[in-house]
Amino acid sequence: MTSSRERLRQTLNHEEPDQVVVDLGSTAITGIHAQALYNLREALGLEKRRVKICEPLQLLGEVEEDVRQKLHIDCVDLSNGYNMFGFSNGGRKSWTLPSGLGVDVPGDFNTTVDGAGRTYLYPQGDVSVPPAAVLPEGGCFFDNIVRGNCSCDEAEERSAREDFREDSGLLSDSQLRHMEELCNYYYNETDYGIIYSSAIASLGDFALIPGPGVKHPKGVRDLPDFMMAGLLCPDYIHELFEMQTEVALKNAELIYQACGNKIQAIYVSGADFGTQNGPYMSLESFRKFYKPYHTRINLWIHEHTQWKTFFHSCGAVADFLQDFYESGVDILNPVQLSARGMDGKMLKEQWGDKFVFWGGGVDTQKTLPFGTPEEVYQEVTERLELFSKGGGFVFNTVHNIQANVPVENLAAMFQALNDFRGIKKRN
Repeated sequence: MTSSRERLRQTLNHEEPDQVVVDLGSTAITGIHAQALYNLREALGLEKRRVKICEPLQLLGEVEEDVRQKLHIDCVDLSNGYNMFGFSNGGRKSWTLPSGLGVDVPGDFNTTVDGAGRTYLYPQGDVSVPPAAVLPEGGCFFDNIVRGNCSCDEAEERSAREDFREDSGLLSDSQLRHMEELCNYYYNETDYGIIYSSAIASLGDFALIPGPGVKHPKGVRDLPDFMMAGLLCPDYIHELFEMQTEVALKNAELIYQACGNKIQAIYVSGADFGTQNGPYMSLESFRKFYKPYHTRINLWIHEHTQWKTFFHSCGAVADFLQDFYESGVDILNPVQLSARGMDGKMLKEQWGDKFVFWGGGVDTQKTLPFGTPEEVYQEVTERLELFSKGGGFVFNTVHNIQANVPVENLAAMFQALNDFRGIKKRN
C-alpha cells in the first residue's frame, strides 16, 4: 500500500492516490476542539488520558499518535513550538474547561477569573499586564481583547514597523533546532506527510491584528479600524505588510535550512477574505494591499523549495480565486461550500486542476453539529465522490471541529471516510 507521505505527494501534484488523504490536526484551522477530541477518544475506546491543548485561542486538542493510527490520518504538523499568545506549548499543567473537563495546558497558560465567571488569558503568560483574551462563562473558546488601539488618523503620523515590531520576529535557534529534530523524526521514523503549521505570513489575519502575543500592543489594533485603514491610511498598511513579508521570507529560508524538502506544504496565510455572503473587501483592495506581498512570498517558496503553499480563507472567495492562483497559491482551505458562490461542482470543474482543496469534507456550521448521523454520512460521501476524482483533495472538515459536535456524528463522518477509502482500494 502507498505510504501516507507518497499519497500526499501525489495529491499535491494532482495525481489520484490509492486512497483519499485525510487530515485531522495538522494545522490550527484543520483541528478539533479539546472537548470533541476527548469524546472521540472515548468513542474509539482509546486509553483514558487528559487532552493536551495545542492552540489556546480556540482550545484545540492535540491529535496524538493513537488517534492518528486508529483513524488512519495521513498528516502531521511541524510547528515552531509557540502559540499566538507568545508562549511555548511546552511544559504542562492542569486546567479545567468550562464544561468541567480537565485538560493539560502549556506551562505559561496563565488565567484569572472575574466575578461574572469570565476567564482571562495573558500574553506571554504575564499576569502583570492587561489580559489578551477572554473566555465567557460557559464558552468554548477565547475572544481577543483589543488593547492599545489608535485611530487611522493617528496612524498617519506613526510607524507601522515600530507599532508591530514585537508581533513579527525571526525564528530562534532553539525553535529551529526543535523543528529540525521533530522533522527528522517524522521523516525517518514515520511515513506521514509533513506540514509546517505555524503561519509564516498571515497579513491582515483578524486573529493576530489585536496582538494577542504582545504585552503592550500599539497601532491600529481594532478590527473595524484595521478594515478601514487601507482607505484612510494606506501607507501604514503597506509599511506593515512590507515588514511582515520581509520577516516571512527570512523565516522561510531558515525553515528550509532546518528541514529542507522533508516538509511537503507550508502554511502561509490564515487571513479571511470572505464572509458568509460575499467578500469583505473589494477585489481592487486585495490586488493593491495583499496580492503583491503574497506573490513575493509564494514565488520565493516555489523558486527555492519543493513545498506547496497552504492558504486559508473562510467565506465566499470565488471572485478571488483567479488572483489567488496568479499569486502562487497551491492549496485552498477550508473550502466553505455553504458560502455564496462556493458551489462544489463549479470549484472542482473550474479550479480542480489549479488548487488542491484541503477541506470541504463536511459542513461544520450545520450538518456536522446539528444533522443526524445519516445526514453526516451522506454529505461526507457526496463530497468525497465530488472532490477526490483526479486527485487534488485532502479530506478535512470545513474549519475546526467544534466542542458541541455529537460523537455519533463524528463516528458517522469517519465511517463514511473508511467506507469510501475501502471502495477506492478495492477498485
